[in-house]
Amino acid sequence: MARSKKTRKVNQNGAKVAPRSKKADRTIAIKKRDTGNKTGSRSNEGALQKSAPGAKQQGSSQDPRHGSKRPVALTLPSQPQQPIKQKVVQPKLTDEQKLLQLEEDPRLNQLLDQLEEGRDLPAADQQWLDKQLAKIEALMEKLGLSEEEDFAPAKPASDDDLLDKFESGLDVLKQYQNKD
Repeated sequence: MARSKKTRKVNQNGAKVAPRSKKADRTIAIKKRDTGNKTGSRSNEGALQKSAPGAKQQGSSQDPRHGSKRPVALTLPSQPQQPIKQKVVQPKLTDEQKLLQLEEDPRLNQLLDQLEEGRDLPAADQQWLDKQLAKIEALMEKLGLSEEEDFAPAKPASDDDLLDKFESGLDVLKQYQNKD
């Protein structure tokens, strides 16, 4: 059997070819850009503001570019910079430690010695001494220590007072034992 070549001719049942149109009549589908700034908006900001109605007029000295305007040194400094010293965090002192520290202060002891000798202190030293003594008194009150109780003379208690005190202690002890 002899070989027959395929033809490009379309018969009645085949696909029809669309007729050709002129180039001027053809439209090319281009995606329209509808978002964002116009081209050159950074460098032409002043021109864009003038053309836009109702836009705020900013000073012409303002630079539309972002970032720092400070010049950067491109050479190494002649002296190395000092490293930043970090503060040493000391643990907080308790009230007892604060009181001991205040009482052991050499300046405070020296000024108190001068007062005991009968010398007059300068105004600045007297003021500092008063502040330190006020701090010591406040800490002693906070801790429940008072110098008045230590130096108060003990009153001789009568036998009746001592017996009443002893008996009231027994009552409290019995109440405590009965709670269990």
